[in-house]
Amino acid sequence: MFRACSLVAHALAAGAARVLPVEGVDEARARKAAHPDWLLVGERHAKPLPGFDCGNSPTEVLRRPLAGRTLIHTTHAGTQGLVAASRVAERVFTGALVNAAATVAAVQALQPEEVTIVAMGHEARERCPEDDLCRDLLHARLVGARFDTDDLTTRLRAAPAAAKFFDPTADWAPEGDFALCAALDAVPFAVALGCCSEDRPELRPWPGTHGERRAAAP
Repeated sequence: MFRACSLVAHALAAGAARVLPVEGVDEARARKAAHPDWLLVGERHAKPLPGFDCGNSPTEVLRRPLAGRTLIHTTHAGTQGLVAASRVAERVFTGALVNAAATVAAVQALQPEEVTIVAMGHEARERCPEDDLCRDLLHARLVGARFDTDDLTTRLRAAPAAAKFFDPTADWAPEGDFALCAALDAVPFAVALGCCSEDRPELRPWPGTHGERRAAAP
């Protein structure tokens, strides 16, 4: 949720047509070369990549004209998990606090026999508090259990990964990113993974393109 899946939800809410999650940097650059009008977004080790239009910053992305645009998105953990899940799961939704209520509603409406929640963690290598918190909230809501959100911002602020948002030297992770990622239920639709005409995964509002959108701002 810091920051890939939050970025996707906010970008689609701001009018982007779709987001293409990509595993490799070279593949992302190749897709940009083939489609110069698409927005190339991503990071490795949380830092922006050379030649990319934006880093993995929702604040930065929301400053760009997004209406009707396609985003190419590659990150160290989030897009890796999404692409991997697309190979084995019947239906894949992004997981983030910003559209948690809508995501839970979408999953419950499908009445699946089994739901797997994957917390990707830090660089897909180790657990991190913010992804564990998001996982626990989604799980609680799915099973109808109570989850206290009163101190949500405080708990997120204490996560080691949040430090970069408040570090003035980390201009690639503006403080606005923290607020956008912590904005519980700010986006009113779930984001689902499907296949585009090129038979590659793409993210759009669920269901289809009919999710209600509203403007998002840093």
